[in-house]
Amino acid sequence: MSKNYFELIRAGVNTTFQDKGRNNLYHIGIPFSGVMDNRNYLLANRLVGNKLELPVIEFAYQGPLLKYSGDKIHIAVTGDVIFKIKKKDYEIEGNCYESYQLEDGDEIDILSTNKSVYGYLAISGEFDLKLQWGSCSINTKANIGSNNGKKLEHLQKINISKINLNQVKKKMNYLNSKVENIRVLKGTNFNYFSEEGKKIFFEKEFTVSKLSDRMGMRLEGNKIENIVNTNIKSEGLLKGVIQVPADGNPIIMLSDHGTIGGYPKIGVVASVDYDRLVQISSGSKIKFKEIELSDAETLFKLYEMETQNLLSQI
Repeated sequence: MSKNYFELIRAGVNTTFQDKGRNNLYHIGIPFSGVMDNRNYLLANRLVGNKLELPVIEFAYQGPLLKYSGDKIHIAVTGDVIFKIKKKDYEIEGNCYESYQLEDGDEIDILSTNKSVYGYLAISGEFDLKLQWGSCSINTKANIGSNNGKKLEHLQKINISKINLNQVKKKMNYLNSKVENIRVLKGTNFNYFSEEGKKIFFEKEFTVSKLSDRMGMRLEGNKIENIVNTNIKSEGLLKGVIQVPADGNPIIMLSDHGTIGGYPKIGVVASVDYDRLVQISSGSKIKFKEIELSDAETLFKLYEMETQNLLSQI
C-alpha cells in the first residue's frame, strides 16, 4: 500500500472519481461520462499545479470527510462549497479556489455544496487509479470506470501514487454565476409538440425534480403536449438533449445519459450553459430561451476563451 493515502471517514452522498470522460464509444453504448462541471474541474487541477486532465474527486450536495496520511500535499476545492480543514490543534474554514497544505493526520471535511450540486477536490499529485477505455470516470449505472465503477465508500482508502514536489500555494477570485434562462436550440422532434406545448416550453418555469442525477435532470411543471407520437424509434442521444416522455415532463440528458432513446426531443441545451445547468439544485426553478445555432457556437467559443483566461491567471 502507498504511504500516502486518504481514508474516507464519511463517503458523502455521491462521491466519485471523474476526469474529462471517454471518447468514441457511443457505438457500444458507452457515454462520455466525466465531470459534470468542466470549468470547475479544470480550475481545481490548475490550483494544485496538476495537468488539467488528471482525475479529481467529484461530490454532490454533502461531500466526503477524508483523513490524510503521508507526506505534505496540497489540495484545492472548487464550486460553491462549505468545507473545513482540521489540523491537530485547530480548524481552518476553507475557501474555494484556494490551495491548502495537508500534513499527516489532517482531515478535510466537505460539509455541503451551497445552493448548488457539484463540487471538486483536487490534490497536488495523482490518485492510484485504474483507467478503463482511457478514463477513470465512474458511471455507477453501468459500473464502468475506476473503483470498479462504484461510488466511494465509508472507510475506503484512496492511495496516491505520486505527489508533486513543487507545491506552491495558489488562490484566485472566482464567483460561480447563476443562469436566469437555459439557452436551447430546437430539437429534431420539435414539431411533434402542439403550439401550446411549444409556448409552455419557452415561456413557463419548470421545477428541478429530486429524482435528478448524473444521468438526467427531470423537470416538473405544465405538461408539454405531444400531437404526433409520444414514442419514436430509438435514436442516438447527446449530452444536453431534452426529451419529453408521455407524461409531458421534460428530461435533460446529462453526463451519464444512455446513448439511445425513444422519446421525442424538443430541444438541446447550448453547450455554453451546461456547466451552470448541472449546478441547479432540486427544487429550483428554470426557464428555457431559444437561440440559433450560430449564436450558440459564438457563445461557447467565448465561454471557452474565458475559461482559458481564468486558467492563465492562476
